[in-house]
Amino acid sequence: MLVKNWMSTNVICIGADDNVQKATKLQKENNIGMLPVIDKGRLVGVVTNRDIRSASVSDAIPLDISEAIYLATKIKVRKIMTPYPFTVSSEQTMEEAADMLLKNAISGAPVVDDKGDIVGVITRSDALRVLMSVVSGDKVGYQFAFSLSDRPGATSEIIKVVHNYNARIASILSSYQRVARGFRNVYMRVYDLEPDKLPQLLNELRGKFTVDYVVDFITNKREIYQK
Repeated sequence: MLVKNWMSTNVICIGADDNVQKATKLQKENNIGMLPVIDKGRLVGVVTNRDIRSASVSDAIPLDISEAIYLATKIKVRKIMTPYPFTVSSEQTMEEAADMLLKNAISGAPVVDDKGDIVGVITRSDALRVLMSVVSGDKVGYQFAFSLSDRPGATSEIIKVVHNYNARIASILSSYQRVARGFRNVYMRVYDLEPDKLPQLLNELRGKFTVDYVVDFITNKREIYQK
């Protein structure tokens, strides 16, 4: 999944010499928390609502509110922006983009092409949309979690059992995080399984594999086996 397929392309930017009042207005009108800052057509920084709150305008508000408004019109964005912002290439994967956002503790970043021009914006919300599209989508069903030996064919054995019940698999995810060496966690989303067949399927799965939990999204019930 590439960034260019999930980014927001309706990018709202602000000029480095625009004032803080305009930046605040753009953020409120468009319900966004970050504005790329442009100077002579090039990306030079980003300004966030945190930057605005931390600006001297909020630290030294005069008694007269009209003076505060006047001050906001005089402070330029370049004075409060974060320069040299983190960026993401439109050709990078969403996994790479999400990893960058998490490691740098930022909520979003401009997306640039190979010339350095802004072509979009990617945010943590976009990363969550990707995750939801993979793990759930529009299919209502069940999620099974397994602790499997990390050997070839282990997952295919589970798939064979599920298919024997004429169920369909929407997604399979695996992770090596927080597991003992030689094992991995596997998460499987299943749908089109007849509800009265769930107990039989679950019994067979638990008899052959280590099932950590099962969540029934149809009845909103869950059984946790591994604490």
